[in-house]
This record gives sequence, structure tokens and C-alpha cells, in this order.
Amino acid sequence: MTAEYKVQGDVAVITLNNPPVNGLGYDTRVGITDALEKANNDPAVKAIVLTGAGKAFSGGADIREFNDITKAMREPILLSVILAVENSRKPVVAAVHSVVMGGGLELALGAHYRIAAPGTKVALPEVKLGLIPGAGGTQRLPRVLGVETALNMIVSGEPVNSDVLAGLPGQKLFDQLSATPESLMDEAIALAQKVAAQHADGSALPLVRNLPCKHPQGDAYFQFARNMVKGMAKNFPAPVKCVDAVEIATKYKFDEGLAREREIFTNLMQTPECKALRHIFAAERAASKIPDVGSDVKPRDVKTVGVIGAGTMGGGIAMNFLNAGIPVTMLETKQEALDRGVATIKKNYEAQVKKGKLKADKYEQRMALLKTTLDYADLKDADLIIEAVFEELGVKEQVFKKLDEVAKPGAILASNTSTLDVDKIAAFTKRPQDVVGMHFFSPANVMKLLEVVRGQATAKDVLATVMGIAKKIKKTAVVSGVCDGFIGNRMIEQYSRQAGFMLDEGATPQQVDKAIEKFGFAMGPFRMGDLAGNDIGWAIRKRRAVERADMKYSATADKLCELGRFGQKTGAGWYDYQPGKRDAIPSELVNKMIEEHRASLGIKPRKISDQEIVERLVYSLVNEAAHILEDGIASKASDIDMVYLTGYGFPIWRGGPMRYADQVGLFNVAESMKRFARNPNDDASFWEPAPLLKKLVAEGKNFN
Repeated sequence: MTAEYKVQGDVAVITLNNPPVNGLGYDTRVGITDALEKANNDPAVKAIVLTGAGKAFSGGADIREFNDITKAMREPILLSVILAVENSRKPVVAAVHSVVMGGGLELALGAHYRIAAPGTKVALPEVKLGLIPGAGGTQRLPRVLGVETALNMIVSGEPVNSDVLAGLPGQKLFDQLSATPESLMDEAIALAQKVAAQHADGSALPLVRNLPCKHPQGDAYFQFARNMVKGMAKNFPAPVKCVDAVEIATKYKFDEGLAREREIFTNLMQTPECKALRHIFAAERAASKIPDVGSDVKPRDVKTVGVIGAGTMGGGIAMNFLNAGIPVTMLETKQEALDRGVATIKKNYEAQVKKGKLKADKYEQRMALLKTTLDYADLKDADLIIEAVFEELGVKEQVFKKLDEVAKPGAILASNTSTLDVDKIAAFTKRPQDVVGMHFFSPANVMKLLEVVRGQATAKDVLATVMGIAKKIKKTAVVSGVCDGFIGNRMIEQYSRQAGFMLDEGATPQQVDKAIEKFGFAMGPFRMGDLAGNDIGWAIRKRRAVERADMKYSATADKLCELGRFGQKTGAGWYDYQPGKRDAIPSELVNKMIEEHRASLGIKPRKISDQEIVERLVYSLVNEAAHILEDGIASKASDIDMVYLTGYGFPIWRGGPMRYADQVGLFNVAESMKRFARNPNDDASFWEPAPLLKKLVAEGKNFN
């Protein structure tokens, strides 16, 4: 049973038991209503306590029902369960602890009394899924916390500590805070017995729905709130709808407000933004599951970490572990390089202290965990060693041969390579089973994505360890097989090739960037090249010329690099940059270079629409991703979405390239590809739809 029933003296205790967060799935909902009926029909029971087992009261909806709308909507739905709680003839006390969120909080708000353990995280996070609370949250929370506090919680979706809420003047959310988390149940039973005695005469039990709900400034306040929210969440409809729903609570009778909240909730469920956010929610959880690495695989202990290289990447990687309280030894070949690296880490932390994002004592604690060395022997006790040196196989070979000599048995040896063959790197050691790719994205202390590259020999417990460590350092880890560029960079190469072809055909860098940024990308391909360094792509193209002479590119990017315009680091790339500023200023010199190159090819420039720019860029990602899935480099389409959402600035409200292709319709995507293949200045062979894409179109299926 996912809702257990026990009687302690004259109090019935209903305990939600649906791990991991006591999600309110169908069986649990039935269990609660059955238990309520049982308690109300038992003359020996005077009151009821509703609580949750394990590490949560309830985190809300059961995510296993997200894509099974029929199960989610089977009666009793949550609204019906809450009504049954309200209608209980005997007082119901909600004893909340640890986590009370979403539907869990809405359920607690239906109880007659509430007691909370200190340190409980309280939230209505539905906005993060593109929704508003749909079981009375927008109508009840303003009644117990006041309109402004409730609206802030509902619009942000962020958790607030029960101690903070219990201390607010006039709050009616909690009748009591237990002395300690451990004493919660004893105090809840005592409270239940006390209120049962108070209502023994049959007097009405208190209901949140009967409390008043007003704001002194009324219309003016809600208009101000709406303007603020619109400015901050222009691509998401849900935050503004949260304002509408709370305003409804102040203007209508409770039942009317509840009906209107439900209508808004139901309409939002069908929006592309909500579907995308729900897809991301499920995809993020699915990414951590590796098909052949089950929960029976025991991870290795990682208590200390070594980082080789104190440059931008090495320093950023080290910061992730320092932030998580894990000691780091950073190695360099020269003292000046070490000093520079440590200075950069200090500067990053000091900036956080200055902005109030980090306390000074925490900064000191983190820096105290950092050791530096010029000697490989100092890495002999490290449990995990991550190499972040120059992206050249010969350099990696030297490092891994040295690590093989000094690292202890069972130490995990990781490479931060972004494109190189992890199997070749593993072969430089006598312990290929301990070698794995850990591809961080720059800046490594900020970017969420970690591509975990699984070599042919990588041991299962190494993978399990790295996935666990990723969680500890707050990264979204996605597993990739070994191929040139792995998932993200293999796809971005096709995207960059398309951007180059469009310059040949008549577009300017700023037109391409503006079109894809308007679509929602954080940065267009040319601004991205300037930020990353155009010389990186140049090195890859030189390697391609040897390995894959058939690969076609626009020559504009090479011509740019021949001019020494490597991007922001040289003050000039596709754009011009002023010293100390990152503003991209269109360059007449670059536009002239593109025009001259176009003329040398005999291409007459044509007007390219923003729609064509977006489709060629995005669909190039999709087609290459379909090949990646076929090759077994990624295990599922949603993993590819996570790579692009967390590492490449793909717009969140569109759910990733594969989810977006599903939404457009794979038939339409394939038809566009056939059209692009007829363009004489493009690469017709690339636009042949991948076999997987063709198969899905023929079967009327989607990627996800």
C-alpha cells in the first residue's frame, strides 16, 4: 500500500509511502480517501494525522503519471482527495516534514490544522513545468500567507524554509512548528487530540477556503506584478497566468476561483512551452540512467581529486569540486602557470563574495581545500584525476603514461577532451577500464553540462561513480559513446558548416546570428565562434582536410583566421570588439572579405529569410543527431536534448532540437531537408535524411 493506516490510541495515522518523494499517484490517492473513510467510520478514532514516510511529506504529482493522462485523471483526482480531507467529520492534522511541494502542499492546505518540522522545504514549483498549481494552490496559499508572499512563491516556484514562513506576522499556514524533526509525530498526535477535544461539541472545523483574501492596492498591485513578470518571463506563459490566478482568488468566491484555476491549468497543459518543460523534467532524470548500469553497480569512493592543468578549463573544473567540499590538488608544469590559475580561481570567488553570492568564510574554506604542485607524485593518493591539457593527442599521451605510473590502483583517470578518441587515450595506460571522458563546458564552473564519454573498456563502476560525482558537483551528466566530437561537438560542426554556406550565398554574420537568437538561442554561431576562439574550429578543419578530404566547408572561416581574427581574445573575429568589452560590433572588413570570396566563387548573392536560416541551422543538428542515435553514440533522443539545453544555449521553452523536431513534425523536417539538398551551394549528401529519421517518418513516430 502506498498510503498506510494505523491507529495510535484515539488518533488514526495515514502515512504516504510512495518513494522517493511520496508522489500522489492514483494508488496513493485511493489509499488516502479509503483511510479517511475508515477513520471517520471508527467510533474509537477521534482525530486523524496525515504524514509522509521517509524523506518527504510529499513532493506532489507522481512523475510516472506525467505521460499517462488517463491515470492522472482517474478519480479520485487530487482535487477530490482534498475535498475528502476538508469534509472529514473528524479533525485532520497534516504533519509535514522535509519536503512539502506542489500537490503535497495543496493537500496539506486542505487539512484543518498543520504542524511542520523545522527545516521543511515548502514550495509550489509547478511554474517550472510551465503550469500553475492546479489543485487549489493559487486559491489557498494567498489566504494563509497573504497575497504578496504567496504570489512570490507561486511565480518563482522556489522552496522556502518552514522556519521562515512560520515566523511571518499573521501567517496561518502552520498552526505549530515542532521542536525538532524527530518530535514531529508526537507533537502532531498531541495537537490532534487537543483539537479533537475542542471540537467534541460538533463545532465547525477550520477550513482555509473560508479565510478572506484581499490586497489593499487591488488592481494596481496586480498590474504592477503582471508587468514585472512579463518582463522576466517573456517566452513562458505560465508565470503571468500565476498572477491571473492569484488575482482571481481576491475577486471571486472560493469555488469559482477553484474552477477558474483548473481551467487555466488545463489550458497550460496543452501549450508547447509546458510540453517542452515537462519533457525536460523527464529527460533530466532519464539522462542519469544508463541502460546496462543498474543500481546494483557499486560506485567507487571519491574523496580527493587531482586536476592537471591550471588554465581556464582546469581552474573551472577545480572550482566545481571545491564548491562541493572535495579537496583538489592542481598540477602544472610551471610555477607561473600555477600562480596564474590560483589567482583566477581567487578572482572568481572574490567576485561572488562582492556580489553577496558567497560568504567570506565559505570562500576561505574552499581555498583551503586547494593544493598545488609541479610533481605528478603528489597525485598518487587521488581517487579521481582529470586531465585538462592542450587538445592534442601527443600531449594527452604524455600525461596518461605518467598517470599510469603514479596513480594508485582503482583511481579513475578522466580526460576533458572535447573531440579526441577516448579509446586511444585509454590505450596509453595499462588500465583502460579506469579511463573515461569527462568533457566539461567552458566556463566549467558555470556551465551545467558534463558529457561523460564511455570508452570500449570503461568499467561500469567507473561510469556509476562519475554519474554520482556529476550530481554532487551539480552537473547534468549525459553519457556519450566514442566518436569524433562526441554528441555536442559532432552536431555543432554541421550547424557551423551551414552557417558558413549561408555567408557564401548572401547572408551576413549578424543576420544569421540575429535570426537564430530571435528563435531563442543564447548566442548565434558567429558570436559563439568569437567567444570560443575561431582558431579551435580552424584546427579541426585542418585535421578534417587530412582525415576527411570529402568534407565541404565555406572558406570564409579559414580566411578570417588567416587574418589573425580569432575572436574576443584577439579583439577581432567575425565582429570587432573594444578593449574590455564583449559587445559584438559588425565589421566592415569581414563583410568585405565575405563579398570578395563570394565573387571569387561566382555566386550571385540572394536574400535568405530568417526562417531558412533557423531551419537550416536547427535541422542540421537534428539530422546529425539521428545519425548519432543510429550509431549508438547516444542511447536516447532526450539525452541529445539535454546536451543542447545545458551546453549549447538551445531555447529551453522549445525543449531541445529533437523535441522541437517532434513538435514541427518529422515529415515536415524531412521535406525541408530534401529542399535544402537541391541548393547547389550546400552539401546535398548531408541533407539526405538519416535512415532513422526516414524510418520514423514512414512509421508516423517521433524521436521522443
